[in-house]
Amino acid sequence: MRRCVLWGRARVLRDRRGAAAVEFALIMPILLLLVFGIISYGYMLSFRQAISQAAAEGARAAAVAQRDADQQPDALAAMNEALESYGVTCAGGVLSRDGGGVGTCAVSIATCAGEAASVRCVTVTIDYNYADNPLLPVPGVGIVLPDNLRYSAVARVS
Repeated sequence: MRRCVLWGRARVLRDRRGAAAVEFALIMPILLLLVFGIISYGYMLSFRQAISQAAAEGARAAAVAQRDADQQPDALAAMNEALESYGVTCAGGVLSRDGGGVGTCAVSIATCAGEAASVRCVTVTIDYNYADNPLLPVPGVGIVLPDNLRYSAVARVS
């Protein structure tokens, strides 16, 4: 009699292990999507901060350049330095990554709005098409990420 009870318990334990494996197989894709979604979203936030910093650094570099001829190249150099860790560069008004165009960038110097004609401002604009060029392409995560990352910075030229 005692022998039957032990065999019955072994069968119950084996059935529970099988159920746990099935439950794990059902939950694992959702868990992986959640984990990779968090990683992808965090990386996008880091890149968004780098774009904001690049625009600000570009505007600052152009504002402190000594001559008009140096302002735009200085701004582009500062922008590229801020974005180089992500493999993104700005040249000729085009943002590129891995040799392909991924957005636009612009440096413009004009009269400041609401100021005298002699007061000039530099405006640096960066627009990255994130929907078509995500840094970490994780299937299914794109619905929660932004389509474009666009930043503009303005600095008064001294």
